[in-house]
Amino acid sequence: MSNVKQFTKALDKLNFENMYDGDFLLTWEKTDDEVKAVFLVADALRHLRENNISSKIFKSGLGVSLFRDNSTRTRFSFGSACNLLGLAVQDLDEGKSQIAHGETVRETANMISFMADVIGIRDDMYIGKGNTYMREVVEAVTLGNEAGVLEQKPTLVNLQCDIDHPTQCMADMLHVIHEIGGSDDIDEAIANLKGKKVAMTWAYSPSYGKPLSVPQGVIGLFTRFGMDVTLAHPKGYEVMDEVAAVAKANCEASGAKFTVTNDMAEAFKDADVVYPKSWAPFSAMEKRTNLYAEGDSDGIKALEKVLLAQNAEHKDWECTEELMALTKDGKALYMHCLPADITGVSCDEGEVEASVFDRYRDPLYKEASFKPYIIAAMIFLAKVKDPQKVLKALESKGKDRWIGKE
Repeated sequence: MSNVKQFTKALDKLNFENMYDGDFLLTWEKTDDEVKAVFLVADALRHLRENNISSKIFKSGLGVSLFRDNSTRTRFSFGSACNLLGLAVQDLDEGKSQIAHGETVRETANMISFMADVIGIRDDMYIGKGNTYMREVVEAVTLGNEAGVLEQKPTLVNLQCDIDHPTQCMADMLHVIHEIGGSDDIDEAIANLKGKKVAMTWAYSPSYGKPLSVPQGVIGLFTRFGMDVTLAHPKGYEVMDEVAAVAKANCEASGAKFTVTNDMAEAFKDADVVYPKSWAPFSAMEKRTNLYAEGDSDGIKALEKVLLAQNAEHKDWECTEELMALTKDGKALYMHCLPADITGVSCDEGEVEASVFDRYRDPLYKEASFKPYIIAAMIFLAKVKDPQKVLKALESKGKDRWIGKE
């Protein structure tokens, strides 16, 4: 697209008013129009930046990040998104805060939100805890705003929880739209994706305890746009039943297919997109959550040994050149949230052969590049009452993002 008007015209056709002053917790809580609006605003913001036009809608304000798990891409994507819109970023380190001394969720949420416009949280380690915690924060800041403690309710963005990884999976989907949708018109591009096969498969990793949120997010999002999704994993590595139910319901609405298999080759056969990624068994993640709650360090160590041994039984679950040859014309789009466990590079045996990863390195980096814009779009739609008007104004003013470029 050559200008912002083409994005705003597409936005005019959608109903996404409920996103204003809202939060983003799970993709399947959003309507198709709301998800499309995020895609369109993400592309519009990218268009502005690529044309050296400032997209700062804040002259001051704060984005607060809370990461309860290690992160590189998502941490920097959140910081980049906030900066793109004009917000400063402050990371909340629980170890250096009063949280470590028993401060309540309600108190913490209000204390960090006096000048905060957005809070980004990654809490993916413990089943039944992460998304619940995020909702507790939303409730706390909502009450704080209603009581007059907070001048505004900060928007909460789920940067990964125990159930879903909205920012990652929406970035993945936008990447697919651009790579194989075949049209600048989002409706045409999505229509072109219908019937395309996605293989969301487990892959071997020499580590244990990887979250289920990426495979769950993929099956919960890609199915709603008519893509036929095959979920493949060894027996015992099932995902949450409620998320599988979401995928099945999406298929009933979109006419897509959702298939589960214990055969990686079957999933790869004739696939247009492959996403081989390790995750921990749901039952084991539940057990680990309980052990941490009980403070049972010996139990955690014992569980780790069991899970590593269980993973090692499935080292043949690797994305190889042989498997890639089974895909549609041998040219499926390989995807990964990164970092991938690359055989012979980052580990002795892992999720993907080095030759496969190397061939797709640039597309993988492009896939990752959508995440800052997706996060920025989520914030933008929650904070801007008339997105079309503001996007047009940003382009019309044409304020240089970088004065020294020319």
